[in-house]
Amino acid sequence: MQTAEWQKSSFCGQGESCVHVAANGQVVLLTESADPSHATLNTTPATLAALLLHIKADHE
Repeated sequence: MQTAEWQKSSFCGQGESCVHVAANGQVVLLTESADPSHATLNTTPATLAALLLHIKADHE
């Protein structure tokens, strides 16, 4: 598997709490910088897209 290149969310606030995302083949990786366990959520591009659409719809 390829090495993932992490990117910080453009909506990152001040401080240590930022969401980071990376794509590695057909897997999308998510992590949160303030999490002391450095846990990583693995998902598919389609699942992440559905989540983002749902979140955006809730804010309209």
